[in-house]
Amino acid sequence: MNRADFVHLVRMSEHASADDSGGYRRGVAFFAALGYLWVIGCLGLAIGIIAWVAGALGQGGRFSFGRGWLLLFALGLLWATLRALWVSFDEPEGEALEREDAPALFEALERIRQRIDGPPVHRIYLDSEFNASIRQLPRFGLFGGAVNHLSIGLPLLMALDRRRLLSVLAHEYGHLRGNHGKLSAWIYRTRMSWLKLDASFQRDEGVMAFASQAFFRWYFPRFAAKTFALARQDEYEADRVAARLLGTRVVAGALTEIVVKSAWYAETFWPSHWARAVDEPIPAGPFSAMAPQLSAPMAPDFARAALRGALRSVSDVDDTHPVLRDRLEALDEKAALPSWSSKSSLGLLADPSRWTAHFDNEWRRNHANDWKQHHAYLVRVRERVASLAASAGRNNADEMVEWADCSRRLDAAADVRGHYERALQLTENHAGALRGLAQLLPVRDRGARLAVLERLHESSMASRWWAAKTAVGLLEDPDGGGHDERALKLWRERARTAEEAEQRAWEEITATPFFSQITRHDLSEFELGELRADLVRCAPVSRAWLVRKNLREFPWRRAYVVFLDLPQMSDDERWQLCRQLEQTLSLPGAALVLWGGHSPTLEQIERQAFGEIWSRAA
Repeated sequence: MNRADFVHLVRMSEHASADDSGGYRRGVAFFAALGYLWVIGCLGLAIGIIAWVAGALGQGGRFSFGRGWLLLFALGLLWATLRALWVSFDEPEGEALEREDAPALFEALERIRQRIDGPPVHRIYLDSEFNASIRQLPRFGLFGGAVNHLSIGLPLLMALDRRRLLSVLAHEYGHLRGNHGKLSAWIYRTRMSWLKLDASFQRDEGVMAFASQAFFRWYFPRFAAKTFALARQDEYEADRVAARLLGTRVVAGALTEIVVKSAWYAETFWPSHWARAVDEPIPAGPFSAMAPQLSAPMAPDFARAALRGALRSVSDVDDTHPVLRDRLEALDEKAALPSWSSKSSLGLLADPSRWTAHFDNEWRRNHANDWKQHHAYLVRVRERVASLAASAGRNNADEMVEWADCSRRLDAAADVRGHYERALQLTENHAGALRGLAQLLPVRDRGARLAVLERLHESSMASRWWAAKTAVGLLEDPDGGGHDERALKLWRERARTAEEAEQRAWEEITATPFFSQITRHDLSEFELGELRADLVRCAPVSRAWLVRKNLREFPWRRAYVVFLDLPQMSDDERWQLCRQLEQTLSLPGAALVLWGGHSPTLEQIERQAFGEIWSRAA
């Protein structure tokens, strides 16, 4: 099923849900049962064939080649079906908490359970993610009961006060509540089971594997599309459950604070933590340093920018979670920066320092080799900065830009504006210098920034989309000055034109075969180092390859395909990660991110992608 068909089915499910919620839910339950009927039908067929062959032999029949083949087929079918019925799942990662580890947390969860009148949470885990989630895993395969697992991230405890954290936990608990919650949880467990089973069949060969793969290729995309509206409704219902317990203002404050602080966590904290590697060859534990920063108020400029970015997001079919704007509107709350949590929720743990030290030590062990690689890279960057500084009077424009970029890699706040300005004196309208200068000029100096972006837009076709997008964001920012409707209209039109060109380029990247129109990558050492730094921080990535995609319609456009080895992840998790990396990897052009699996395979990548650009040390 292609994306257009999937989107169409999702929209149809949303309309069906809006027109007749009860009928829609019955239809979802019926379609989910179809998958079970496939498994039961295969089981019945296998048992029937075995019984027929055994009966024929018992009545004196001869053991012919045909009966032997049927028996082998039936035994294989029976084995595959029994494996489907008893599909197993790994428990969530993290440290299992006992009541004595967090008595206040257990008591709070019990009060929530009693007020909601919901099922118990069987196991509670503490992990290192900025998140909280609840999962129902089958106890005895497809037809068994379920075990409820609640995972809470230590950073989330650091970021929110007690009432806001409890609203998050109430939201997670709301997924299990009532008949709607039971249906949604069953659909979720079914989806998990089909994903696991499909991944298992993909590794098999033979008639049964081929038939199962064909069925799941038809069934699973339709199942995901038909259940999409149900999953999104479930998010709104969970928000309403949390609001009834703690109030809409608390829930809205928690949602907004999480959005802002998670942006700071990803964009500011982790880059600054990894930057410590330039002076510290031994990995530093992040969580002890993170705690006081997450519980402190966010910088106003950053907070406003993060909130505006979140409010510009639009709900789409790539994620069943609604965006912040939609969730706040459903709660009838206005989008605004909250009063920051004045105290963390670490007090819910009996010994917070123990867990901070535990996850610090775990992080150091897991990232020791990555940190060593990154330290070596930053040392090389520092040596290059020293070399460029020594030859300052002889540097050309490219070298001045490289000097500035490398200095910012070592210290994001480095004062390198003069380097970019010198590069522009040497080479008028140097694209790298204009882009760097546009990023460094103060937010409130809107006129100067727009003038630089105008020069970049006119002089560099490859930078037009970035320049237009940046200018629109600048003009829409109320902190940058008065509203200039004429300029905003001009830059929006430029952004639209550039976006259309970007879309055509993207269609050529994705529509052509993976290994056609490719050459070795053209990244400089600095650009390659930036990409490797991103890969180091992305724990699931084991190896990476990079090729340049030569576009026929836009031969001047830098475009890339990134191939990744992502072991220990399901295809669904890999797809989500690759889409996220397409938006966040530090590359000087559009990039399609793919993983080695069924298409393309790791063997094809290793043979045709010109060699690894990075691998995680063992």
